[in-house]
Amino acid sequence: MRNVIIQSLLCASLTFGIWIAVFSIYLHYNHVKKQEKTQEKGNPLIWSLGEKLRSKADSVHIPRAYNVRVQRAREDEPAEPKSSLRLGENFNYSIPELIHGYSTYGFNHIISKNLGHYRSVPDTRNVMCRKKTYPARLPTASIIICFHNEEFSALFRTLSSIMALTPQYILEEIILVDDTSDFDDLKEKLDYHLEIFRGKIKLIRNKKREGLIRARMTGASHASGDVLVFLDSHCEVNKVWLEPLLNAIAKDPKMVVCPLIDVIDYMTLEYQPSPIVRGAFNWHLEFKWDHVLSYEIEGPEGPTTPIRSPAMAGGIFAISRNYFNEIGQYDKGMNLWGGENLELSLRIWMCGGQLYVIPCSRVGHINRQHMTNDSEIMKVVEYNSLRLAHIWLDEYKEEFFLRRPALKSAAYGNISERVELRKRLGCKSFQWYLDTIFPELEASETIS
Repeated sequence: MRNVIIQSLLCASLTFGIWIAVFSIYLHYNHVKKQEKTQEKGNPLIWSLGEKLRSKADSVHIPRAYNVRVQRAREDEPAEPKSSLRLGENFNYSIPELIHGYSTYGFNHIISKNLGHYRSVPDTRNVMCRKKTYPARLPTASIIICFHNEEFSALFRTLSSIMALTPQYILEEIILVDDTSDFDDLKEKLDYHLEIFRGKIKLIRNKKREGLIRARMTGASHASGDVLVFLDSHCEVNKVWLEPLLNAIAKDPKMVVCPLIDVIDYMTLEYQPSPIVRGAFNWHLEFKWDHVLSYEIEGPEGPTTPIRSPAMAGGIFAISRNYFNEIGQYDKGMNLWGGENLELSLRIWMCGGQLYVIPCSRVGHINRQHMTNDSEIMKVVEYNSLRLAHIWLDEYKEEFFLRRPALKSAAYGNISERVELRKRLGCKSFQWYLDTIFPELEASETIS
């Protein structure tokens, strides 16, 4: 009888426990569904953003307010004042403020502000790169950074990383070109903060909007270093970033060099290493990254081998100042930005120069994500691409027009000066470029 009573009590306890568990799951499910409905009703704008506002933790829902953890770049590196933020430090912010930042700057300005003016980033170089040494005597560099309405902390972090990680004996100057920014913190506040660099930085303020292309030409005209290094205004340089670039140019002044461009995530601002890639483009004249074939890095230098690149992204590269002037700088007939990187890439290769990616040099770059497609910018890019096609593609410009037929009769300005430059430099044909530098770009049978 006693055993029967014990068994009955055990069964009753087990049954009660199961019901409690089921009831708890039911309450939790209802709570979650209510939260989801509240978010859907309260944040209609969030859903229209699609993948632009992505969360690594949850790619489906973005809550009204949420925390972002910024991990320290490397646990084995000492933290600098206002540098890397420790693992677990949280920022709370509202979605309206986040959306405002994306529409204005193209990246998460809230995290950017909290990161401060300098942080340590991981050394993403290959181990073999860390063992390389460079001559004590290298050319000097003038670093040119143009900006228009850049987010202040991102701009200042660019400057601080350069000053912290660049030997002063090879840094001739940093030339900042303000292309008529409107934001208040890029005026007196910027002037005040630049005082800490004690005259190493020259600030030029354009009187009217020129666009990136002509602003860079303005910066170059004020430079006195042996080498011009062009950087975007939302970068963070890595360790021993400049020496490999200058060393390559010292060996061959007609070699134009780019670092490997690491990714700074626009959402989290996490610094992520890039694989070894090279620049390329398609017949739409759109830049893209191509993987490097394994045989290209199988020699004695291995992953430190400079990589021949058909094209460059254009935001970050180094070129001899004399050579930049010799080959005609930028096409000043182009407007704002877009297409100038491919035009310069073709001119370098076809007119006797070389273009390489130097894997032992790494620079982080925020790939900004703008919320809308600006129709005016699209028109500018089309205009610039037309100039490129008519000056450099020869008969292969028909490949471009096959894909963009509406542009065949579009205006592209006067190109006589650039056509004359091509003749004066004794440049090769685009057919030579396809055969020798970029055979992977296949032409249509009717044209080739």
